[in-house]
Amino acid sequence: MLQRLALCSRLKVVTGGWQMKTCPRFTRAASQAKYFPTMCASCRHTAVRHWSNIPFITVPLTRTHGKSFAHRSELKHAKRIVVKLGSAVVTRGDECGLALGRLASIVEQVAVLQNQGREMMIVTSGAVAFGKQRLRHEILLSQSVRQALHSGQNQLKEMSVPVLEARACAAAGQSGLMALYEAMFTQYSTCTAQILVTNLDFHDDQKRRNLNSTLHELLRMNIVPIINTNDAVVPPPEPNSDLQGVNVISIKDNDSLAARLAVEMKADLLIALSDVEGLYDSPPGSDDAKLIDIFYPGDQQSITYGTKSRVGIGGMEAKVKAALWALQGGTSVVIANGTHPKVTGHVITDIVEGKKVGTFFSEVKPAGPTVEQQTEMARQGGRSLAALLPEQRGDIICHLADLLTEKREEILEANKKDMEIAVSGGRLSPPLLNRLSLSTAKLNSLAIGLRQIAVSSQDSVGRVIRRTRIANNLELEQITVPIGVLLVIFESRPDCLPQVSALAIASGNALLLKGGKEASNTNKILHQLTQEALAIHGVRDAVQLVSTREEVEDLCRLDKMIDLIIPRGSSQLVRDIQRAAKGIPVLGHSEGICHVYIDVDASIDKVIKIIRDSKCDYPAACNAMETLLVHRDLLRTPLFDQIIDMLRVERVKIHAGPKFASYLTFSPSEVKSLRTEYGDLECCIEVVDSMQDAIDHIHKYGSSHTDVIVTDNEETAENFLQQLDSACVFWNASSRFSDGYRFGLGAEVGISTARIHARGPVGLEGLLTTKWVLRGDGHTVSDFSEQGSMKYLHENIPVPHRTSN
Repeated sequence: MLQRLALCSRLKVVTGGWQMKTCPRFTRAASQAKYFPTMCASCRHTAVRHWSNIPFITVPLTRTHGKSFAHRSELKHAKRIVVKLGSAVVTRGDECGLALGRLASIVEQVAVLQNQGREMMIVTSGAVAFGKQRLRHEILLSQSVRQALHSGQNQLKEMSVPVLEARACAAAGQSGLMALYEAMFTQYSTCTAQILVTNLDFHDDQKRRNLNSTLHELLRMNIVPIINTNDAVVPPPEPNSDLQGVNVISIKDNDSLAARLAVEMKADLLIALSDVEGLYDSPPGSDDAKLIDIFYPGDQQSITYGTKSRVGIGGMEAKVKAALWALQGGTSVVIANGTHPKVTGHVITDIVEGKKVGTFFSEVKPAGPTVEQQTEMARQGGRSLAALLPEQRGDIICHLADLLTEKREEILEANKKDMEIAVSGGRLSPPLLNRLSLSTAKLNSLAIGLRQIAVSSQDSVGRVIRRTRIANNLELEQITVPIGVLLVIFESRPDCLPQVSALAIASGNALLLKGGKEASNTNKILHQLTQEALAIHGVRDAVQLVSTREEVEDLCRLDKMIDLIIPRGSSQLVRDIQRAAKGIPVLGHSEGICHVYIDVDASIDKVIKIIRDSKCDYPAACNAMETLLVHRDLLRTPLFDQIIDMLRVERVKIHAGPKFASYLTFSPSEVKSLRTEYGDLECCIEVVDSMQDAIDHIHKYGSSHTDVIVTDNEETAENFLQQLDSACVFWNASSRFSDGYRFGLGAEVGISTARIHARGPVGLEGLLTTKWVLRGDGHTVSDFSEQGSMKYLHENIPVPHRTSN
């Protein structure tokens, strides 16, 4: 077990059974190689922290205390942090004893943050519960001994435990609680110190100065102070006495204690953990209760408070009052759940990292709506959009297409600003810069695609797919309907915004857009034009652009508000979203590892054209060729030489697969992985023995995106098309045809490699689902029982084919 290294020679600390008294140099508490040196301010020797035997680098954190943080993203800069553990967090469900598992995970998180160079303080409850457990045990043991002596037999009468006085429980539990904290923190080589306070310690100037001095000295020595009210001597709390004026807060519970302490110590952040997710706009559990992400001081009038938690003397109202008092004093506050088994192990570190956990208290109210409000606005607007006539939705899309050409100069000017910022920053690769760039030709192509979508939208929402006569006068229909609220996350692709917006409008879906900051100027004007088009039929809010500092991971947690996530970007972005999306389906592909297989019966002209187009037309696209598979018999032939020459002329860097490299005396750089998506003028060449070998290779190393065979042998081609399990399989055609516009879908929201719902380029049809509509005349299931008068018919009724104008 790791032991705490000694501090300065002026200190004498006993932890974990070791007595340490050291010189100014660092020494070990035990003869172990794993250690954690610490340095007193008066000793100027350099120290290196170690986690186990791995060096741990601390990040310098400096911040001038004064104003609270305005945004969650700034919480990672918090240097001094107070963690308040409510009674419901620390104690078990039976209120007799501590929740050791939760406590251990909280201790670990505090230790991790402490060892990052932060200054951590804990305000804890739990002494009463721990003492109650000890006293009950003692009373029961005492009663059992007395009954055994009096009765003379082992069978004991039913024993009752008297009501225990809280102050006595606190007195009995305080030492045990501290010993437990000390033992847990010792596992992380972190020293702790106990401080018991009362209200008088803050109201008496001398005592307050002494307390302040003690806490600062402990923090300077890298010790975690553990603070609690001295419940063994404090009087019972007075109702509604937690706040007394602007500059005074009475210590009636640990909420007010944590707030007073945080302000007194000029803490950057106060984390208050309780047994609820955060602050709700109405009592948790009520039908319409919604978790408040950010709470502003002026919003308290709109809150209805419920009852307090099962233990403790505070309640949510007390927490809010204490939080607002701390906020006024310059300390940021987050109220969150510390009891949920799925989040307890990382709730504190998540808050410090700026993730959307609990309720964040802020004095700065953003000018626009929150992302939750935007999502609700989009849902309401989407329902109105779905209720429009198909012709009206088509009008909106055509108007947007017109605006793309009419406002071309403004769009290109905004895009020019984004390009200049991206180039000067130097953080975008050439492929991403190509995706970011817009041109007149791109805008014209976009407008054409949008008009195609407008035509196809005439026969989308409300189309009857199936009609069945269940019985006489009882008919069932399956019809198409929008999915609901779509969240599309895209990076470096501003042309994605009007494409996806048009598809959402055509399918009657609400749309929430999150674009990359590298295209912020272009995205802003394109979204304004989209809303201008929507406004002609009064559904402006159906498409929303998230412009707040919302992290992608936080958006993926809105499982009760978002119905489908569609990522458009790098394979890493897609993988991150697939991992982060809890309970929300994700439509997309994580990689575009596309193959072109050159069969032994392929013709030279087709081979050269298809390879050049598949790799060189747009290398950054997800449907560009990444691996070229060549039949073994084509090696050392004029056809193979022409392929290599063409790739060299096009400046394509070649990586040799293992089999190809074995045929060469001097080979190009051998590929590191056959599952590589280059996204640039690079590709892998590998040799296969047959068409079946090519199929096996693609199944093993491909991403089920788009794969091509080039051959003049029809039988070979048909076998390839039938056996290969990819979303798109082509014969004698470039992989670049895998695109919604080229498929005649007008546009696409992405290419899906999933097995259900939609696969391949996802256009309008992929954004629709179905619902069942049953029309009857007083029918009941009992009518069809053995004694009933009706029988099932289940007759298929022909569905008339609707044609678009």
